[in-house]
Amino acid sequence: MTSSADRLTLLAIARNAIAARLEHRKAAPESLLPSGASEPTGSGGAFVTLKLYGELRGCIGHIESRRPIRHTIAELALSAAFSDPRFMPLSAKEFAAVHIEISRLSEFFPIREEDIKVGVHGLLLRAGSRSGLLLPQVAPEQGWDCHAFLGGLCRKAGLADGSWRRPEASLEAFTAEVFGE
Repeated sequence: MTSSADRLTLLAIARNAIAARLEHRKAAPESLLPSGASEPTGSGGAFVTLKLYGELRGCIGHIESRRPIRHTIAELALSAAFSDPRFMPLSAKEFAAVHIEISRLSEFFPIREEDIKVGVHGLLLRAGSRSGLLLPQVAPEQGWDCHAFLGGLCRKAGLADGSWRRPEASLEAFTAEVFGE
């Protein structure tokens, strides 16, 4: 569990990393740490999601990372803002209104369809060379039930609906600690 202080620090690191890029400053990870803040603890998988006026504006993550969490969050914030292929790079004007959300991921574990808890579990589907991941908050935000969640996961992976049932498919779940500004 991420402490309240670490949550605030990680959100500040994400915002500081994006601000530095927009201001054309090189920023070492150490310089992104807010003044007086202590080093956030841990490592692991995480996603940084940007929303602009309640709409998705960028989301990039790593399902695992052994680097210190502050390094991972700074990298993901920059990628979500400037390298998500679904969006143009974030502008300075948009940055003023963007909301940052961080999802720290648990370990992944195999799951059966009947054991999925919508709003609790995130899902990772792998089949052949394709894979797709949806965070736990996606299903409730979209108003999806379990079947719709699995359908959305198949689409994200570029697979036909129902592909999670294929013998060669691997369906895994995880939980996420989600916090934002």
